[in-house]
Amino acid sequence: MNASTASSAPSASNVASGSEQLFNADLAPTRPEQRTWRWYHFAALWVGMVMCIPAYTLAAGLIESGMSWSQAVATVFLGNFIVLIPMLLIGHAGAKHGIPYAVLARASFGTRGARLPALLRALVACGWYGIQTWFGGMMIYTLIGTLLGRPLDADPLPGLGITAGQLACFLVFWALQLYFVVHGIESIRKLETYTAPIKIVICFVLLGWAWQRAGGFGPILDQPSQFVEGGRKAGQFWAVFWPSLTAMVGFWATLALNIPDFTRFARSQRDQLVGQAVGLPAPMGLLAALAVIVTSATVVIYGKAIWDPVDLASRMTGAAVLIALIVLLIDTVSVNLAANLVGPAFDFSALAPRRISYRTGGFITAGLALAMMPWKILESTQGYIFTWLIGYSALLGPVAGILIVDYYLIRRTELHVDELYREGGRYSYGSGWNWAALLAFVLGVLPNLPGFLNAAMPARFGDVAEPFKLIYTYAWFVGMAIAAVVYRVAMGARTRPVPATA
Repeated sequence: MNASTASSAPSASNVASGSEQLFNADLAPTRPEQRTWRWYHFAALWVGMVMCIPAYTLAAGLIESGMSWSQAVATVFLGNFIVLIPMLLIGHAGAKHGIPYAVLARASFGTRGARLPALLRALVACGWYGIQTWFGGMMIYTLIGTLLGRPLDADPLPGLGITAGQLACFLVFWALQLYFVVHGIESIRKLETYTAPIKIVICFVLLGWAWQRAGGFGPILDQPSQFVEGGRKAGQFWAVFWPSLTAMVGFWATLALNIPDFTRFARSQRDQLVGQAVGLPAPMGLLAALAVIVTSATVVIYGKAIWDPVDLASRMTGAAVLIALIVLLIDTVSVNLAANLVGPAFDFSALAPRRISYRTGGFITAGLALAMMPWKILESTQGYIFTWLIGYSALLGPVAGILIVDYYLIRRTELHVDELYREGGRYSYGSGWNWAALLAFVLGVLPNLPGFLNAAMPARFGDVAEPFKLIYTYAWFVGMAIAAVVYRVAMGARTRPVPATA
């Protein structure tokens, strides 16, 4: 079935009569002429988002924890294969009904209650937007130091922990991205489509450079797993594997929710299914393998393992350093806009549609990213993987479970789209809140709270019982499962599948 012909997606003019509190042109169902995304656009979108610095460095944290390179790459691939499943399931709603995530959430959480999952997803994306902007700023910082022939060393600013030069470069890169905030999602689609092939070529060029300079690969590839018999962590593999797998799932947990923001522009259901299946798990696993191989070569070339691609680029000579850093800058812009701007811009717009447009939501996202001081999140592997990645997956897992159960088991994929924009309709649940969804969300999050507090503040919550620490290890899975079951039971007798209106 062609997504643009779905009978359940009424025109924006019909929807607009529902309620000004719930509607604006950016949130309206997509029109047939807006359905321009083919499967290769989705594949390019994912290649563009996957080829980023945080994804490149994921394997580093796993190897640092004791895994061999093959175990690390396999963990990255498996985590992304798992998160692809809810990605495709939730993306179906966008392709069929032409609605963004913030509007889809109204079917389960209520017309007012949907602001909660929208806000949660938006705030997480603001953190990611800041992290990627920090990486971009550091590239500018490194590039300037390379051109000057000396590093821009200085004392850290009081209260911030970074130098004035680092702060200035961070703000410059932050300002550069505002062009795409102003010009909307179509400018982002074009950027992703044009830059994805370049990124693939650059990866092979980097691989060839490493092979040629090192005369082969070895040190890290030859390093055995520290979990094998005789290793310093023998017998502890599963204790590291499960939280690491949860973190890998959490890496794209935000996109698993707001993927309808993109699939609503799909020409057909097949386009979003094929494009995402091609674009996510395999490229993510290949990037992890590339990172391991190139880093293994840096041991031979520079005498130590260099996992940071910005640091690696700064060590190159001649025109290579300039080209490498410019490519990394373009890469960071493309992934940051697609992964961390589109979703929260729609989510903030859904909080107050009359006052906040998609563009205004984008400016809010950029502003909050500044305030979150992303360099603090990245100070340690513990803070990045076990507090940040797993922590927000504990919040977003329950939302994913509720959305999937509601859309497939309660609604049977059929929605009265016009009533998603109407106060007092079937998705208002009387008060605008569906208390079944709220209960399911709270019960899905609660078991993970003690473990999160232990990871975030071990000095104060170090005596958390072991069962809660174990539950936190599986935070995304536990939260999703509990919320899904509770929501299905709570909604069992309340809502019957009904055909959608034309």
